[in-house]
Amino acid sequence: MEVRATTIDRAQTRTLGTNKVISNTYMLLSLTVLFSAGTAGLAMATNMPHPGLILTLVGYFGLLFLTTKLRNSVWGLVSVFALTGFMGLTLGPMLNAYLSLPNGSQLVMMALGSTGAIFLGLSAYALSSKRDFSFMGGFLMAGILVGFLLGLGAYFLQMPGLALVVSAMFVMLMAGLILFQTSQIVNGGETNYIMATVTLYVALFNLFTSLLHILGVLGDD
Repeated sequence: MEVRATTIDRAQTRTLGTNKVISNTYMLLSLTVLFSAGTAGLAMATNMPHPGLILTLVGYFGLLFLTTKLRNSVWGLVSVFALTGFMGLTLGPMLNAYLSLPNGSQLVMMALGSTGAIFLGLSAYALSSKRDFSFMGGFLMAGILVGFLLGLGAYFLQMPGLALVVSAMFVMLMAGLILFQTSQIVNGGETNYIMATVTLYVALFNLFTSLLHILGVLGDD
């Protein structure tokens, strides 16, 4: 009886810990998305020029590395907001460019609505089913690396067709990343809510920008 009681206590402790990670992750994700939207709005209002690919990559990977190093301290929270705020600043000029198109408002709203629907649907499925999607980890890592390299090639070689293919790839990869990361939280594979938030934010950001690019190309046609 004593062994059984101990096992039950451990299971309850794990459940409480998982629920805490889930609630903290979605609370922090909501705040970072709002903060990122605020910095994007600031960049749009001031007509801030896009910092360029190199500065964007340096800022993103630098702040991502800093967040990873500080993930177990309160400074990790500061770093998360610095990362998401910076990404919002890079998003603002992009949104201004799309909004200058004749159907720009519809494109942005469609991309935003699609991103929200995909995220909510996949998150709800992973949370309710509690399926283990950890098997997708290696595939997602390889796919994101390949997509990133192809994206660089499309940018420097000025290949719009390849850029469109990369955007379609990233829509699928980010959908998979949402399932994977949510599954990791639910099943105890990820216990740090700061890192869980960063992964989900990056998935949302890339999903939105990829959908916006695809819709923009299709809208021109």
